[in-house]
Amino acid sequence: MDFHVYGVSRLVFMSSILVFFVGICLALPENLNTRSSSPANNSGQINSNSVLVALLDSHYTELAELVEKALLLQTLEETVGKHNITIFAPRNEALERDLDPEFKRFLLEPGNLKSLQKLLMFHIIPTRIGSNQWPTHPESTQHHRTLSHDHLFLTHHEKTGDKTVDRAKLTHPDFLTRPDGVIHGIERLLIPQSVQEDFNKRRSLRSISAVKPEGAPEVDPRTHRLKKPAPPANPGSPPALPIYDALAPGPSLAPAPAPGPGGPHHHFNGEAQVKDFIHTLLHYGGYNEMADILVNLTSLATEMGRLVSEGYVLTVLAPNDEAMAKLTTEQLSEPGAPEQIMYYHLVPEYQTEESMYNAVRRFGKVRYDTLRLPHKVVAQEADGSVKFGQGDGSAYLFDPDIYTDGRISVQGIDGVLFPPEEVEPKKTALPTKAVSKPRRGKLMEVACRVLGAVGQDSRFTTCL
Repeated sequence: MDFHVYGVSRLVFMSSILVFFVGICLALPENLNTRSSSPANNSGQINSNSVLVALLDSHYTELAELVEKALLLQTLEETVGKHNITIFAPRNEALERDLDPEFKRFLLEPGNLKSLQKLLMFHIIPTRIGSNQWPTHPESTQHHRTLSHDHLFLTHHEKTGDKTVDRAKLTHPDFLTRPDGVIHGIERLLIPQSVQEDFNKRRSLRSISAVKPEGAPEVDPRTHRLKKPAPPANPGSPPALPIYDALAPGPSLAPAPAPGPGGPHHHFNGEAQVKDFIHTLLHYGGYNEMADILVNLTSLATEMGRLVSEGYVLTVLAPNDEAMAKLTTEQLSEPGAPEQIMYYHLVPEYQTEESMYNAVRRFGKVRYDTLRLPHKVVAQEADGSVKFGQGDGSAYLFDPDIYTDGRISVQGIDGVLFPPEEVEPKKTALPTKAVSKPRRGKLMEVACRVLGAVGQDSRFTTCL
């Protein structure tokens, strides 16, 4: 009887244990499925315990700032919703001081957004890799595919005991661990080969089309002449310079005249340069009347463009709007009057405010040729500036160097200049010498009367 009771109780105990294990086995797959599907259900809904939130709140501020600038937050949220991730975070100094400034500028340019995104995703592996999962065998290597579709190599060095990611040393293993990922601190930035190639191509001279500059040639600061390279001369060709220029002494300190046409025809785009300086006058403000006369009232803009295209240089003394408003209708109503006024403000030399001021300081008065031949405009020093003209019709250099491109120089003045009136020298009447007939003696007088009586006085010249 006792044996029978013991056997029944043992059978009940074993059956209860069997029911317990069956319940565990039935519940285990459901729990596993629930755990594996929970990140997917939370896709796009990152909680405060996410590894992304930990990265943004960590002291890796430079990396977090780059992630925001690269517009990767939504992509990383979707990735975290599907996978556990591993982030290799470079220290801030590696991105601030150790990184090449030119390379950093390249990454932050709007046109290189894809390169920046690829660089950052190169630091993220869609698999959770803790520090204890590094290769344990000395000098062995593991490679893992990153979000940029490149591979990172994890290595453990036996001699130093260091763990490396590609060429970067692991400085803070398991710095931040969260249920959906882990962050390791590394000493330097990881750069994929494709991003490096994009940067090298950008810096390569082969990708830059060389365009020969034509707009602003170099100007000699002493003579204000253009520095044009001498064209290659064939053997036996005539000299490039005239004989007079070849025999002339060195460059003078006086203002230099404009060079003659040189180089191929229309080598300089004069029309574009004139259009550019007129736009500059309009944007500068206060010189609208001058621009209106050049473009609408006359054809001087076209003429100036042709001159500059032929190789000449010009200095424009531009009166401001206040000075142009003082012109009377009589001064502008005569045929060709606006052209003549503007011609007197065009100097066929390239002068800047500094060159003109140095000239008047050295020489006192300087006379510049104008396109209104044969008149010259006189410049002299006055009150620390340059004064043009004389008397009531003078004007001061008011807005210096409004436009200077090596071919055209525009200097703003506060008055309209007029050439001095030509005064014709008065013809003084020369005193006429009174020619008196030689007097004849009394005997000759009587003889002439006698000859006149007989009609023979015409035979003697003394009797005429």
